[in-house]
Amino acid sequence: MSRAGPVTAICPGSYDPVTNGHVDVIRRASGIFDRVVVGVVREPTHKGLMFTVDERVAFLRHALSGIENVEVEVFAELVVDFARRWGARTMVKGLRAISDFEWEFQMHHLNRTLAPEIETMYLIANSQYSFVSSSGVKEIASFGGNVDELVPAPVARRFRELFPAPRHGAPVSPQE
Repeated sequence: MSRAGPVTAICPGSYDPVTNGHVDVIRRASGIFDRVVVGVVREPTHKGLMFTVDERVAFLRHALSGIENVEVEVFAELVVDFARRWGARTMVKGLRAISDFEWEFQMHHLNRTLAPEIETMYLIANSQYSFVSSSGVKEIASFGGNVDELVPAPVARRFRELFPAPRHGAPVSPQE
C-alpha cells in the first residue's frame, strides 16, 4: 500500500479531566502515527462534565506540549465524521480493564457500521495507570485526596482550587 501523505490517527474522548493514563496512550500513539489529533468531545451525551471544554483543551495542550506531532481539537459530531474530517483512518483508544473492553467493543461495532473504512486500535494501559480513571480522580479530589500522581500538574492545581478543604462524606448508617 502506498502512502500519499502523513498517516493520521485520532484519539477521541471527553478528557474530563485528562489523566496521566490518557497522556501515556497519546504519547505512545504519537510514536506509531505521523500525526495524532486528540479529539475533545464538546458535550458528551452519556456523562456529565466537571470541566469546561476550554479547560479540558488547555489541560491537554499543556500535558502534550512536548509532542510535536500531536494536535488537540474540539468536536461536536460523530467520532467517525471527526476522523474523516482529519483524514484519519484509525482511532486510538486506551483499554484498562475488561469493563473498558465491553464498552469499546460496542462502540467499535457501531462505528464500523457507520464507517467501515475506519479502524480502531486499542493500546493496553501501562500497568501504573491501569486503575486510573477520570471519574475516580474526580471522586478522590472532591474529598480532598491527593491526585498529583494521577493527573498532569495543571489539573491537580485546578482540583485544589475547586476543593480547597476536604469534604466529609455522609454517614452510611445512623450508628456512624
